[in-house]
Amino acid sequence: MEGGGIVSCGSWIKRPEKVNLVVLGKSRRALSSPAVLEIFSFDPNTTTFSTSPLVTYVFEESDGDPVTIAVNPSGDDFVCSTTSGGCKLFEVYGREENVKLLAKKIAPLQDVGPQKCQAFSVDGSRFAAGGMDGHLRILHWPSLRIILDEPRAHKSFGDMDFSLDSEYLASTSTDGSAKIWKTEDGVPLTFLSRNSDENIELCRFSKDGTKPFLFCTVKKGAKVVIAVYDISTWNKIGHKRLLRKPASTMSISLDGKYLAMGSKDGDITVVDLKKMEISHVSKRLHLGTCIQSLEFCPSERVVLTTSKEWGAVVTKLNVPADWKEWQIYLLLLGLFLASAIAFYIFFENSDSFWNFPLERQQPVRAKIETILGDPQSDDIFGPVDM
Repeated sequence: MEGGGIVSCGSWIKRPEKVNLVVLGKSRRALSSPAVLEIFSFDPNTTTFSTSPLVTYVFEESDGDPVTIAVNPSGDDFVCSTTSGGCKLFEVYGREENVKLLAKKIAPLQDVGPQKCQAFSVDGSRFAAGGMDGHLRILHWPSLRIILDEPRAHKSFGDMDFSLDSEYLASTSTDGSAKIWKTEDGVPLTFLSRNSDENIELCRFSKDGTKPFLFCTVKKGAKVVIAVYDISTWNKIGHKRLLRKPASTMSISLDGKYLAMGSKDGDITVVDLKKMEISHVSKRLHLGTCIQSLEFCPSERVVLTTSKEWGAVVTKLNVPADWKEWQIYLLLLGLFLASAIAFYIFFENSDSFWNFPLERQQPVRAKIETILGDPQSDDIFGPVDM
């Protein structure tokens, strides 16, 4: 589905009872069309979001236009960066049909300029913002205690992501370098290895809890590969060429099974990380336009993409369906019933211990007593020759 207006950014908001909302930031068109944030409902059955927003927030002219949005994993709040008003915090409350927004200022992020990328840690305890000026800020959330304030972290930010355990932050620069930070104290840990003619552009940590990897897109001339780094050593352990064109944005599903990339000419490619194979491709989704943001739906195999030319598009992925919780319980019940029926059939049709006829048991018992003696006797082993 396409959303109208000049969409500059977008994201999912995970709400209680498996409800997912869509938040879009729209730039001003003219004096009569100010910059706004809009929240829409999402219908997983039709894979569409509502044509009319549930709630709209109008930015002041001094704020400029929305640039990027980072949603807290709890779904209770999100941060929006603007071109001239720094970052604003928006608290989300109320049920889907009556959702409300409450805007607040974030003291450490006021008047900081536009932020190229923002991210919450997986547990929601930390927030990071990387500016177009290369300034990195890491805050403890929700106390807003400053963990790191580094003006010269990069030349200019390209991308960032937190590890699954929230211990590390990976960030990339427009000069092609990539750095790893410890989020507890903000100490720079290491640079990722690369050749002089390679540029590391995008990065995402594995999220399945079993593979401690960092996935990065690496560009070498016109060639683009996905490089895999082992986060226990930060060494590159391999790479694979799955893309035929440069990627502009990257996202990983919450369960860590799929990695999605949006291209600079409007395509999306989804990779099955277990097999490291392409599982879905949507060509010309945003025809001829750079995809600015891409994000997996928290509970569905659906992605949200945005571009200035085509607005917001929701795409259902052509990948194997996941097992639903009721399907797993039904399978377990079926296995239990099948085992019970098999045991009953075996019991009725076999000479089990309990089904031995009495007359067939007597000779066996007599033979045992001959060997061991009378079990009622005090001298079970018979006379002993002293």
